[in-house]
Amino acid sequence: MTNEIITSSAADLAARLAAGEISSVEVTQAHLDRTSAVDGAVHSYLHVDFDGALATAREIDTRRAAGEQLHPLAGVPIAVKDVMTTKGLPTTCGSRILQGWIPPYDSTVVAHLKAAGMPILGKTNMDEFAMGSSTEHSAYGPSHNPWDLERIPGGSGGGSSSVLASFQAPLATGTDTGGSIRQPAAVTGTVGTKPTYGGVSRYGLVALASSLDQAGPCARTVLDTAMLHEVMAGYDPMDSTSIDEPVPAIVEAARRADVTGLRIGIVKELTGEGFQAGVQQRFDESVQHLVDAGAEIVEVSCPSFTYALATYYLILPSEASSNLAKFDAMRYGLRVPPEDIDDPSAEQVMAATRDAGFGDEVKRRIILGTYALSSGYYDAYYGSAQKVRRLISDEFTAAFEKANVLVSPTASATSSMTRWRCTSTTLPPSRPTWPASPACRCRAAWHPRTACRSASRSSRPPCRTSGCMPWAPPSRPASCTPGVPRSLRPHPISPQ
Repeated sequence: MTNEIITSSAADLAARLAAGEISSVEVTQAHLDRTSAVDGAVHSYLHVDFDGALATAREIDTRRAAGEQLHPLAGVPIAVKDVMTTKGLPTTCGSRILQGWIPPYDSTVVAHLKAAGMPILGKTNMDEFAMGSSTEHSAYGPSHNPWDLERIPGGSGGGSSSVLASFQAPLATGTDTGGSIRQPAAVTGTVGTKPTYGGVSRYGLVALASSLDQAGPCARTVLDTAMLHEVMAGYDPMDSTSIDEPVPAIVEAARRADVTGLRIGIVKELTGEGFQAGVQQRFDESVQHLVDAGAEIVEVSCPSFTYALATYYLILPSEASSNLAKFDAMRYGLRVPPEDIDDPSAEQVMAATRDAGFGDEVKRRIILGTYALSSGYYDAYYGSAQKVRRLISDEFTAAFEKANVLVSPTASATSSMTRWRCTSTTLPPSRPTWPASPACRCRAAWHPRTACRSASRSSRPPCRTSGCMPWAPPSRPASCTPGVPRSLRPHPISPQ
């Protein structure tokens, strides 16, 4: 029964819940049991809310038994990327600088999930502040690809993609700045969508690059992804960039699955050389399936796309540099006093905190962004990147006059090998039962996989809350050095 539940699609679970064949408690407990069994190896979660998820499930079962009309996805559990604020649950963005922070409010996306009656299983791992494409830049250790634990699950949302591929959740949320939903989905065999900018509210998303960030749905099927999109999307007055339009009938389109007469554009500049062997072949096969289903293929040319990556790596770090300035040790999050200074200034505390709290990748991008925005270089770098961005946007507009949609390979290669492979993990006592309470907030965010992070990470303890178990990052053990591979065979995607 458990395997049947966790391998079902969200749409199937929703139908069985509505028919009274299973309860939300059964569905939620099955996925929590799956997490207890495999997440020590996969490391999809940073925090699992056992009690909260089951409490929501019980409430939904009670309301359904009373005959109340519920949302179609009511009772279907979901995992939430740790970049979305969740009231009463830790939100760390995969960073040590936010370890133990408990937000006092929900993001709009999370509020929508709760209003729909979806139990939140926990918060998923991610590259620190969504900066990365492998989840290896998480301050709490990397996630692993359930198909092969020696490979990455993509990033920055590798926690959300791996939680789906390992059947720990039927649905998950993600955010996408430059591929952080789509690339993890591609390398784990799941489905992920970056909606149109403004289609899903960014209120309560910890910002990386405000003009690029967008929350979106993650699932194992197209229909499930569409169903979750309709829950997440919609106009939000709390977000000034939110689109004040009705949410399109995406679920209806997914159920119809009709591409007859659809004009699909293939971008000339996104094909050809540079792909790993087999990627272009599989892409061509996918295009042929669309042709066989009645779609029409047209070629479009977007010459400025060749400058897109360089443009991205100027705009994103510039906006990130500005957005991350708020982590100053004065308002929330980590605060580290500088060593050997009896009466430090605010600037000295800020510098020591940011040095201890930010990882290497975040520091690199802050430095690059600050430089690009500095006096004398703004026009040469950030200003020029914005001009190229406009050219790219204009070429998109021209391409969509010829085609209804554009397609390309999601990534140029399949999942790469992870840098760290672990053959054993030391678990802290009773980690799943540690509460997220004001008296001891640091416990809920502590995760055993910190033992396998890069040795270059700072070892400064980020949690000094009175009464808390001290966060003592262990040294990198011999079992975590590259060499002896660790794998589950059959891979954890097969519950049998």
